[in-house]
Amino acid sequence: MRIMNLFTQIFIELFILFRIQIAIVRHQLWWIIAMSAIFPMVTLIFLNFLLGDSSQDQLARLIIGNMVFSILLMGMNILGQDISYQKFGGYFTYYSSLPIRKVNFILSLLFYGILTSLPSFIIVFILGQRLYGVSLHFEWLLLPVALLAIFSVVGIGVLMGFLSPNPQFTNIVAQFLLMFVTFLTPVMIKITYLPIILQWVSYVLPTTYVANILHEMLTVGWTASLLKEVFILIIFSCISYLLISKKIHWRLQ
Repeated sequence: MRIMNLFTQIFIELFILFRIQIAIVRHQLWWIIAMSAIFPMVTLIFLNFLLGDSSQDQLARLIIGNMVFSILLMGMNILGQDISYQKFGGYFTYYSSLPIRKVNFILSLLFYGILTSLPSFIIVFILGQRLYGVSLHFEWLLLPVALLAIFSVVGIGVLMGFLSPNPQFTNIVAQFLLMFVTFLTPVMIKITYLPIILQWVSYVLPTTYVANILHEMLTVGWTASLLKEVFILIIFSCISYLLISKKIHWRLQ
């Protein structure tokens, strides 16, 4: 009976916190859509100008790379800065005064990151195909895989926002990571095009596996070989959650 009451209380807490995050996203919806569409699409158009006439495979890689870029922009860059400003602005004092569990508070932040990242992911997926006449493969299994991909990146944004010493430092780190991960890892290009040292660095970044999985699923479809990549993303997600859980002391900040 006690266990049932405990699960019921956890469920109610999560339900309330998720509703708060949905209300915040609804309030910022047009800004989120604008941010989601503008930067990835401008990058997509610029890279196509730079490369000139491209093959269908190159265009597909550009579109998929920009889908990953959109996740990085909203789920890591913007989310990290947002959390940092909220922390130093004292917004979390409101949450610290509530009788809620830390685990539920973290899950609600990750849920907020998924909500803000998902529109950009969908917008680039649809507009990229229409803009360049490329037909990407779609299957329903893509939905849980996409959520796992976003979740694995959102954890970095949450961790960065909480651990940064001040918002200015968060801005610098977030901008650097966005540019580094987008253009110096196999997000837009094949891993074999990179110097060997960047290839080694790529293996410790979740975005490498996110780009590999999305490219395979959107050009070929689900294959058994992707199980290993999905398993690695699950490990990244668990590690980021554990780090967030251990490193942040939200009631004291």
